[in-house]
Amino acid sequence: MLESIRTALRIKNTVFNDEITDLMNACKLDLSISGIKIIDDTDPLIKQAVKTYVKANFGLDNKDGEKYMESYEAIKRHLALCGDYNVEPVVIPEEGV
Repeated sequence: MLESIRTALRIKNTVFNDEITDLMNACKLDLSISGIKIIDDTDPLIKQAVKTYVKANFGLDNKDGEKYMESYEAIKRHLALCGDYNVEPVVIPEEGV
């Protein structure tokens, strides 16, 4: 997902990888705190939420930060209200185990 986020930020080098990774982790924690139980890096909605969160918070002079944060909050609300994301995944034990 890091490469995808760098592309979304229009960054080709790896200088900011630590900052981007920290923002990605902060987003996932924020989603979790908001009641979202299933946070799968391959899910398109989760990926979009993370990209939007990072775009909102990356850099010091971010003129579009507020716009991106509003978009992130809307995505987060939808995920939190959707039954597919706010229930613990069911793990079915294998027979004989």
